[in-house]
Amino acid sequence: MATPSDETPKAPITEPIPAAGQAKPPATIPPAAAQKKLRPTRISGTWIAVLVAIVVLIFLLVFILQNGDSATIHFLWIEASLPLGVALLFGAIGGALLVAVVGAARILQLRRQAKRLTGRPSTSSPARRES
Repeated sequence: MATPSDETPKAPITEPIPAAGQAKPPATIPPAAAQKKLRPTRISGTWIAVLVAIVVLIFLLVFILQNGDSATIHFLWIEASLPLGVALLFGAIGGALLVAVVGAARILQLRRQAKRLTGRPSTSSPARRES
């Protein structure tokens, strides 16, 4: 014997049932499917990077303008007098170049190792074989 709690409530039918010979009305797209989230593109990522770089450059410019006091820099046998902000900027550029050189050396080392293990060139484009 079925009890009222065993039955699942049924929603009332709100759509009209088409008569014989009538076409079924077109199905509507659910709002969730219509507003499908688009994946970001490479160009959008580039624009975000450009905007972040502009903000960083503005802060850097403000930093250099606020630290305009002259500072004497001694490096090896060279002595120079530069604004403090410019001297710190040169130091940051030197540090970035050092990191780039070490990173490039590591990438080359890994490529050589991969080339030895696989026995083929590690270029991104496939090599053409002539027959």
